[in-house]
Amino acid sequence: MTQITASLVKELRERTGLGMMECKKALSETDGDLVKAEDLMRIKSGSKASKVSGRVAAEGAIAVAISDDMRQGAIVEVNCETDFVGKDESFLKFANDIADIVNKTGESDIAVISEQKLPQGESVEEVRQALIMKLGENISVRRAKKFNAKGALSSYLHGGRIGVMVDLVNGSSELGKDMAMHIAAVKPVSVSSKDVDPALLEKEREIAKARAVESGKPDNIIEKIIDGSVKKYLSEVTLYGQVFVKDDKKTVEKLLNETESSVEGFALYVVGEGIEKKVDDFAAEVAAQMASK
Repeated sequence: MTQITASLVKELRERTGLGMMECKKALSETDGDLVKAEDLMRIKSGSKASKVSGRVAAEGAIAVAISDDMRQGAIVEVNCETDFVGKDESFLKFANDIADIVNKTGESDIAVISEQKLPQGESVEEVRQALIMKLGENISVRRAKKFNAKGALSSYLHGGRIGVMVDLVNGSSELGKDMAMHIAAVKPVSVSSKDVDPALLEKEREIAKARAVESGKPDNIIEKIIDGSVKKYLSEVTLYGQVFVKDDKKTVEKLLNETESSVEGFALYVVGEGIEKKVDDFAAEVAAQMASK
């Protein structure tokens, strides 16, 4: 039987990025054959990925990539189960590599992204499965957006958990960064009122009308109340309607008009947004265990 030396284990670790004990075990099972051990670990990582695929992954990181000319860019969200893994260097590298791939290929379909090759020659899916084996958590590429800018791209990451990419036309890089930071802080849903879903506006009108009628306001006042409510709603959800976070004396629209610039579009990603997280009720769990006894 081949002796499993420290150098063999080290080499397998460098090839796979997995833990020392997993590498040593795989080498033992393959009688020290590096190639077979690597194949075995890939098989096991795929099996483990299947086992954890149903577990909620609502933590993770946002990553961005922008070309040197600031015209091409990408923003992605990659999820895991815990904040601890979300800060792991290998996990963050994986997220950044995917952002680079989306930026270079223009692909935003997750299935297509999974087939793309990373710099080390492995596919995104192969590296994802290896990371699951290494870190012990469900890991998934959730969403991605590619930008082909009309102006110049700016981005902002807040703690790796909030990410923004904005396409600013005729503005300075400093203004672009300010816009990205404003979007991260105030979280608009669209650039201007013309981009808001008409169904959302109609819903706001219905709610405002119901409140006005319930309060007993006369008919000639109700329409004004409805218009005022919709205007207030638009000032809250549109970038142009919001008060600029760095100067409460002007709206974003006024600031952009003063600088003769405009925002063509933006993306705002928040880690885990919209994913229902499992909340453990330990008191209820203990009570149930006691009752069963």
